[in-house]
Amino acid sequence: MTIRKRLTIWYAVIMFVSLAAMGALAYHEFAPDPTPDPGEGDDSDLGQVLSILFWCGVPPALIALAGGWWLMRRALAPVAELTGAMEKIHDKNLGERIPRSGNGDELDRLTEVFNAMTARLDDGFRHIREFTLHASHELKTPLTVLHGEIETDLGDEKLSETQREKLASQLDEIQRLAKIVDGLTLLTKADAGQVALKFEPLALDEIVREVFEDTQILARSGNISVSLAVCEPVKTSGDRHRLRQLLLNLADNAVKYNQPAGRIEFSLRRAGEMAELKIFNTGTGISPEILPRVFDRFFRGAAAQSSTTDGCGLGLSIARWITTAHRGEIHLTSAPGKMTEVIVRLPLVETEK
Repeated sequence: MTIRKRLTIWYAVIMFVSLAAMGALAYHEFAPDPTPDPGEGDDSDLGQVLSILFWCGVPPALIALAGGWWLMRRALAPVAELTGAMEKIHDKNLGERIPRSGNGDELDRLTEVFNAMTARLDDGFRHIREFTLHASHELKTPLTVLHGEIETDLGDEKLSETQREKLASQLDEIQRLAKIVDGLTLLTKADAGQVALKFEPLALDEIVREVFEDTQILARSGNISVSLAVCEPVKTSGDRHRLRQLLLNLADNAVKYNQPAGRIEFSLRRAGEMAELKIFNTGTGISPEILPRVFDRFFRGAAAQSSTTDGCGLGLSIARWITTAHRGEIHLTSAPGKMTEVIVRLPLVETEK
């Protein structure tokens, strides 16, 4: 119940009690003598009091109640406006400020405090982004140097098999760390609005067929069958490189978190004004309690953490950013122990409507 409704009810109760008290006082004032003359009753006197109370008390009470409701509505209107403005604040628009009334009352002070709080939050987010970008940039150079040195050492024919395996393992870890740094840099730049996308009309079905062929190669080691159920010719507007990255991230997950001799199925259809892409894969699936968190950065479910599969928990975060940047939506459904399906919807270009 809103504050306005509660205040109105309390105000109405107070008016009713006041009216009853006024009636009691009026009856006491106009009541006849306690020893009335024989043959005279109190009914006419009580009726007169009630009549006076009704005609003189109820109309003013109703007017006062209506006026009080109007005053409360007018007084609390700024609260509703302030609440609506606060609801629109999120991590992407912390730099926006709620307009102040300037009259110096409590609500104006509350607006000032809220604006100061969002300013501090915006400053904190900015420092985190700057730190992440600087750290990622500084990490790239030593990682590149280490990668080059290990690759050079691996070319030495004098190395024993044990030494070669150890260097190869180190090289894999460096490549994994470099991939994490690249993904984190991309997401941080995206948060800061520093990633420029080149939008152009694209044949989405062509990109799907390319990724389908790449997935067949990735799936060979696990004896996973890959099929393309439906691939309708559709066009969307977007950045080809990023859309291909989106599909490759999803396909890579479908391969990595599949079961031996499992299967993957692609499908691309028109769904109203949207192009709908589905990537289905068999596997351990995802439990319902962690399903809402799969798009969080660095989040990996228990199955991913306990497996030997490489991963850093950034792939789906990047996929969601790319989809959102293309004015689309991405959803993931899963049945534990059976299957997982990712659904991506992207708007069609005008020619396809």
